[in-house]
Amino acid sequence: MASMATSLFLRTSSPSHSLTKAFDTHFAPSSKVTFFASAKTRPHPGLRVSSGLIEPDGGKLVELLVKDSERDFKKGEAFSIPRIKLSRIDLEWVHVLSEGWASPLNGFMRESEFLQTLHFNSIRLNDGSVVNMSLPIVLAIDDSQKHRIGDSKKVALFDSLGNPVAILNNIEIYKHPKEERIARTWGTTAPGLPYVEEAITKAGNWLIGGDLEVIEPIKYHDGLDHFRLSPSELRDEFTKRNADAVFAFQLRNPVHNGHALLMTDTRKRLLDMGYKNPVLLLHPLGGYTKADDVPLDWRMKQHEKVLEDGVLDPETTVVSIFPSPMHYAGPTEVQWHAKARINAGANFYIVGRDPAGMSHPVEKRDLYDADHGKKVLSMAPGLERLNILPFKVAAYDKTQGKMAFFDPSRPQDFVFISGTKMRTLARNKESPPDGFMCPGGWKVLVDYYDSLVVSTNGKVPEAVPA
Repeated sequence: MASMATSLFLRTSSPSHSLTKAFDTHFAPSSKVTFFASAKTRPHPGLRVSSGLIEPDGGKLVELLVKDSERDFKKGEAFSIPRIKLSRIDLEWVHVLSEGWASPLNGFMRESEFLQTLHFNSIRLNDGSVVNMSLPIVLAIDDSQKHRIGDSKKVALFDSLGNPVAILNNIEIYKHPKEERIARTWGTTAPGLPYVEEAITKAGNWLIGGDLEVIEPIKYHDGLDHFRLSPSELRDEFTKRNADAVFAFQLRNPVHNGHALLMTDTRKRLLDMGYKNPVLLLHPLGGYTKADDVPLDWRMKQHEKVLEDGVLDPETTVVSIFPSPMHYAGPTEVQWHAKARINAGANFYIVGRDPAGMSHPVEKRDLYDADHGKKVLSMAPGLERLNILPFKVAAYDKTQGKMAFFDPSRPQDFVFISGTKMRTLARNKESPPDGFMCPGGWKVLVDYYDSLVVSTNGKVPEAVPA
């Protein structure tokens, strides 16, 4: 199985530097079928299964890397114009933009795009069509940076080591309405929102937008760059595998057998609908996450063990890292997660309970209603082409000794193990019930928390509910 897992964890070759009527399932033109969360699937009359990857938003991928022949010139130009130093999260957004995840955006948002995103969760294109865009992709600057830029029409973006990363052209500088941005994105301005504290509260009072030219592919040199496939590379891989449907699963936690049950059951349903080779995109989020989440490198180790243990089929699964930062903005953010996967070629998106959610930072309750994410996805502007696949609820069935779909007729037989509970068990070196997670994957989690004990003199941070 190890060799099979290696074939699944793809390596890049690019050089460095429904439900009820209230939850209507969306239909994609390239895959005209419907998918219901009930035990039986009900094909829509007159619809047929057809192959071919879904088109990117706007009709084509907007990739913002300069040509190889222009790199040296652009590097020189970067040193001759006003510059902005990027934070780690800023760099992650440059990465997202450069590869076309946010197509059809061609750079950091100008004010008109920012306002449409905040108030409509979408952007209207020149031809009158609408694409989904629920999160502001913006770059903040402070008063001193604004003064240094002066009348320049372009600025250079540098990383923390002083390397030129990109040039932002035809710039527009406008006010950064922090309170409005936070309220519209999270639905609250309560203190303690992780992304807000990390990237907004202390950020500058101005935003700068423009057309982005990225000098070299973004690399992190963390041993994981070969897992970071761009939308174009993913589309090539799906085509190579003759995929006639691609279903995406977003996660920022280790994979347990309940996740695997949902993914394998989804593939079976797609086969029942008439697809010949549906392929799973297992797509862990690789940008900023809050401090108590399991770090990306440990999650990738855990995912690899899941493959080695045969929990998922490497022949029908592609694992890659999604470079976006995490906002924990619930129904607003899950639209971004779904939209970006369209650009990677996915025409089905699996959504579960409280996607992209977290506990309220002040009160003892969830910040978002657990069902709002899937409801919003089914109605979101610009996502009509995407088929939304709601989870069936999976839990640990004590009578079978494994993860199974919850049966409401015998609730006493099921145990729900949350992400917080899972992390707490691993931190305390307690074993979960047999059948909850493959042994190799669980050992990775225990090893991670052991490493924290060593690095923090025996004190392990408490898990924050999410």
